[in-house]
Amino acid sequence: MNSFASPYFLDPWSLSDLTFNFTEKGLIALAMALLIISGEIDLSVAAIVALASTMMGMAVQVGAGTPLLVLIGIAVGLGCGAFNGLLVTRLGLPSIVVTIGTMSLFRGIAFIILGDQAYKGYPASFAFFGQGYVWWVFSFELALFLVAALIYWFVLHRTSFGRRVFAIGNNPVACQFSGVRVDRIKFILFCLTGLMSGIASVLITSRLGSTRPSIAQGYELEAITMVVLGGVSILGGAGSILGVVLAAFIMGLVTFGLGLLNVPGIVMSIFIGLLLIIVIALPIVWRRLREGRFA
Repeated sequence: MNSFASPYFLDPWSLSDLTFNFTEKGLIALAMALLIISGEIDLSVAAIVALASTMMGMAVQVGAGTPLLVLIGIAVGLGCGAFNGLLVTRLGLPSIVVTIGTMSLFRGIAFIILGDQAYKGYPASFAFFGQGYVWWVFSFELALFLVAALIYWFVLHRTSFGRRVFAIGNNPVACQFSGVRVDRIKFILFCLTGLMSGIASVLITSRLGSTRPSIAQGYELEAITMVVLGGVSILGGAGSILGVVLAAFIMGLVTFGLGLLNVPGIVMSIFIGLLLIIVIALPIVWRRLREGRFA
């Protein structure tokens, strides 16, 4: 359909540009999938990206090189994820409340540091992560996303850790009494989500070549939409990485096609919001219809 709407859609380089449209959010969605399957959620991922990018921007002002910038971005993301995990697992606070709070906290720190200014002057070698290609039209971002998806698929579907994540999402109390270290696993999942947000901050900062406090605004909504659209139950206990990967590609295709048609960004945000509501509501409505029919 997009190919009929725009003659540029099927151009190889246009399709390559399409991957930049979802890979950064898709990396966050991979970790978010495990977290939601376990029965938790993280709404602060976009704010973590903003804070990590701001810290990288501060470092580049004092002459930090590319390896240090990458390390700072990943470390800040991991630290923010660990902070969320400690609040949830140690204090027993609801993750949705904690991450709404840290969403404002992390983004607020970025705004305090930068205000309406921007950090620029990143090293030329730093641009490879967000703009480089590993082979022909295959970008570094796409290659990294596919490798990460393979790793997360293996961890979730082929290891005992993944089986514990599913079990915790279905019945955390039973898992606790069965000897599963529920809090420890949830803490690891929050750290993974922060880690992937840190990696995403490196990619988006590299791609844009600058840092603003409003960077990655709305990423949390799109990442969660990818997860739910990919078949992960918002209530926890069910889902697959393959579904998340397919959902990321579908959302990338749709939003890129709308962009080629010059659809305003606010309309895309409305579309994504409606898509999230529909995907969550459909299984519930279908189940109620089936129950009513059998009754």
